[in-house]
Order: sequence, then structure tokens, then C-alpha cells
Amino acid sequence: MNFKDHFSGHAGVYATYRPRYPEALFAWLAEQSPGRSLAWDCATGNGQAAVGLSTFFERVYATDASRAQVSQAEARSNVTYACEPAEQSSLADGSVDLVTVAQALHWFDFDRFYAEANRVLKPGGVIAAWCYETFEMSPDLQPLVDRLYGEILGPFWPPERRWVEEGYRTLPWPFDELTPPKLELSVDWPLSTLLGYLRSWSATQRYQAERGIDPVSLIEDELSARWGDPEVLRRITWPLSMRAGRKPSTET
Repeated sequence: MNFKDHFSGHAGVYATYRPRYPEALFAWLAEQSPGRSLAWDCATGNGQAAVGLSTFFERVYATDASRAQVSQAEARSNVTYACEPAEQSSLADGSVDLVTVAQALHWFDFDRFYAEANRVLKPGGVIAAWCYETFEMSPDLQPLVDRLYGEILGPFWPPERRWVEEGYRTLPWPFDELTPPKLELSVDWPLSTLLGYLRSWSATQRYQAERGIDPVSLIEDELSARWGDPEVLRRITWPLSMRAGRKPSTET
């Protein structure tokens, strides 16, 4: 099956610079799940969500259609990685307590994936998909990052990005809705890590491939001047948007 692959070409960069999800996210998902035997993390990328889930579930099955991404995934004894599309897994019917999709649902064929999730979920099982868009940082730096995201890279974001910009609120969601807690990702980064993260954006890679210029370099000098000592840590925060739902139990 063909899939929209925006990350295989820079899987190593992606693995290095993606921020970690908060433990509170996985704790809440485990609390909602009917059991903690098996979680399926779809489009696992470098395994960030899979590793977070591994603390709360006996087993985690983590899949991605990109072999390059799976090759960069972080190993855990109770996490099994496989190269499979989200719309067609090798999991058994009714075998999964929790299905998760981190920062990837907008790439899927919704109808096919939802049917697959419904197939593998146990009665009363939980599905959750979350995303984050642009980050928030100090007012002296924010305008430069906003300029990169919108003015410079705007035409290079794929059309599916709109689902992220809308916080997944407008996605079709054929499950009994759950109300997730308000969560965010927060890190304290030096300048070099922020620059690496900006270069991991799919739109950055597309801009560079098409124009032969690193778009981050267009704001780098001014960003460096405003940052000051490049080793000083700056707080960066991403609000997390999530949709969560439950498959009806057999009793209902």
C-alpha cells in the first residue's frame, strides 16, 4: 500500500529533535483502558509514544509504514516494532486495549484506519490521537519562528497540515467521545537544539529540496542575535490537542 511519506528521508534528524510526550498523557490513557495487556501505537515513527506506553502496558506493538523510521526507533524489552501501514495491521481481532496515534492521524485514510482500529480493539477499548502545532516561547523570539512557519514555509506544508492547525477538532471521529485532560509538551533547549528541531520539519526539508536553500538559515542570524549565549536554555512549550474515544462494549 502506498502512503504519504514525509519523513523517511530525514528519519535520523526527526528522531534526534522531536520533543518527548508527558508521562501524564500515558497515565491517563492507561486509566481509561479496559486492561493493560496490549497497546498498539500506529505510525510510531521513532517510537516516542511506544516508549511512553511501555511503562504502563505489558506489551506495546508499534508499527510504521516507513522502514527508515522504524530503524531509528528506541528499543524497549516489551515493545515490538513492525513495518506495517496503520490501515492494515497483523494484529488479531479484539486483541488490543488501546490504540494510539501520535502526530500522524492526518496522514491516514480515515475510513480504512477507523475500521482497522475497531477490528483490533477489545470491547470497551480506547483509541486516542493527538497532535501539536507550533510552539510557544519568549516574545522576543516568537515572531521569528512564526515568520519561518507561515511566511517562509507556508506553501511547503502539505494540505493535511490543516487538520493539525485545527487541533484535530474537525476530524471525523466515529467513536464514543472521551474528554481528555489539558496537556502540553515543555522542554528547555539551547539554541542548537531548537535549530535542529526547525530543520526536522517536513516543510523545511521540502523547501530545501526544491530551492536548494536551508530556510532556517533565513532567520538563523537574527534568532542567534536575540538568543544571546547559545548555551542558555530557553523554555519552549507545545499545547497538545487530542481526540479520544471508546469502542462500545458488547453489553451496550
